[in-house]
Amino acid sequence: MSDYKIVVVGTDGSESSLRAVDKAAAIAVESGAKLIVATAYLPEQEHHSGEPDQPTGEGYRTHGGAPTYAMLREASNRAREAGVKDVDERAIVGAPIDVLVDLVADVNADLLVVGSVGLKSIAGRLLGSVPSAVRRRAKTEVLVVETTD
Repeated sequence: MSDYKIVVVGTDGSESSLRAVDKAAAIAVESGAKLIVATAYLPEQEHHSGEPDQPTGEGYRTHGGAPTYAMLREASNRAREAGVKDVDERAIVGAPIDVLVDLVADVNADLLVVGSVGLKSIAGRLLGSVPSAVRRRAKTEVLVVETTD
């Protein structure tokens, strides 16, 4: 395993994204790294960015404040239970791809961990998915965790 210092993991609160959190936590424990658990959200008045696989409107599970912070707390608690000593939570306004890529650059992360949801969808195959887009745009190592059954 590489000697990671800062690991970023994206979550949307879904059970599948929490599998990515679990993998990122295991890597952080093994490396003694800081883990940053991040989620992107759009305030209700903002609209879709045009990126595929980025939910919007009433179905977007992370708009508004309270659900976002509860979701981050659940993910960071899982990471702490797995043994991660240094966990930071980040709720950031914006589209998931932009938020994750910008955060990785801002904190100089060594690794970005995301789930595979969207890679096999029709939209993901035709237009690209969040995992595919962050792989192309992030200036660090990206681990895509298989999070579908």
